[in-house]
Amino acid sequence: MDVQMAAKRLAELGHVTRLEIFRYLVRGGHQGVPVGEIQLALDVPGSTLSHHITRLVSVGLVVQRRDGRTLYCVPQYTELDGLIGFLQEQCCINEC
Repeated sequence: MDVQMAAKRLAELGHVTRLEIFRYLVRGGHQGVPVGEIQLALDVPGSTLSHHITRLVSVGLVVQRRDGRTLYCVPQYTELDGLIGFLQEQCCINEC
């Protein structure tokens, strides 16, 4: 992962509501969480929730899939692992 993408992803997660949404999704697992459930659990208005989810999708941390009339948000664990790895990759390299 390059530094520009890491910065974009961290910037999106740096917003309180988006961080709450992403953490809720991560707890929900690989199958994803219905948008309506996220809205009820976090008490976020629909238009606001849509805006924040779009921002997370734009940096690849979330994808959406439709099953009938239900729209699911699915956290992208590989991308999350990549971001964590980016933050850790140079840990302690300057120690003597």
